[in-house]
Amino acid sequence: MEQKTLGATGPATSAIGLGCMGFSQAYGPADDEVSAAVIRDALDHGITLIDTAMSYGRGHNETLVGRAIAGRRDEVVLATKFGIVRGEDGTRLDGRPEKVRGYCEASLRRLGTDHIDLYYLHRVDPDVPVADTVGAMADLVAAGKVRHLGLSEVDPAQLGQAAAVHPIAAVQFEWSLAWREAEDDVVPAARRAGAGLVPYSPLGRGLLTGTLPAGPFSVGDFRRADPRFSPEHLPANLALVRALAEVAAAHGVTPGQLALAWLLARGPDVVPIPGTRSRRRVAENAAAAGIRLAEADLAALDAAVPREGWRGDRTSFAAHGTVRTR
Repeated sequence: MEQKTLGATGPATSAIGLGCMGFSQAYGPADDEVSAAVIRDALDHGITLIDTAMSYGRGHNETLVGRAIAGRRDEVVLATKFGIVRGEDGTRLDGRPEKVRGYCEASLRRLGTDHIDLYYLHRVDPDVPVADTVGAMADLVAAGKVRHLGLSEVDPAQLGQAAAVHPIAAVQFEWSLAWREAEDDVVPAARRAGAGLVPYSPLGRGLLTGTLPAGPFSVGDFRRADPRFSPEHLPANLALVRALAEVAAAHGVTPGQLALAWLLARGPDVVPIPGTRSRRRVAENAAAAGIRLAEADLAALDAAVPREGWRGDRTSFAAHGTVRTR
């Protein structure tokens, strides 16, 4: 697979990564053995960026990833995140500098490794200046526990404050054909800071694959509460998905592959991390890295699936920019 470099001095990684959250939460129950097989299949298909977080399943996800990559650690650009703490008393943010090392060391134990290639602040703690948190993260780089630093769901001001303390290799945020609000602020700010762009939910939480489950979402599937999937907005969004499917068919690819190719065409600094619990789908996603779209293709796609046609705001915990701006 084509390789890209995240940020001015960040890690070299596959053009497409694998987001692992769904193996532990958000989309209902998952089978650990199947999940581990999907991760290994991703490596077999040339996907090297494996993205997890300490909050996913309250540590379960990191343990699962660690087991799946055992014996293949040198093939992986391993990314994890801290700052969202889930417990019996609910979910909170914690970016206190004195806690950063402990969170990192706990992640290292669960992952079964001695270093993290890309360590993200998952969300900025509103009670702690982001520069202070990043300063503690920089100490982990100096200690050899972490190779590169990243930020997730930050606004441009927070990114600037963080980058003044230590180079930021990657900024992670939701970005897809169906959610383009980050193009107004986060994308240009990240490029000014020399950070790579790592879109999560690049398939619109499954919407852009054209294969949503029939009937209501299952218990535990967080799309049940996402406005984009509500009865009020879903019909209009599905009409756009049908238009996407028509364009994809003309290219001889699936709607999901075309959606990923669209993101990859937005610049050499873009590395989307689609998640999947399907071994077939991970192969399909990996193949999208080989699709090349010309400027005329992008213009035709924008005409068929216009940004202003999508309906509904997004739901994401403590995230920047959850309301549509156009």
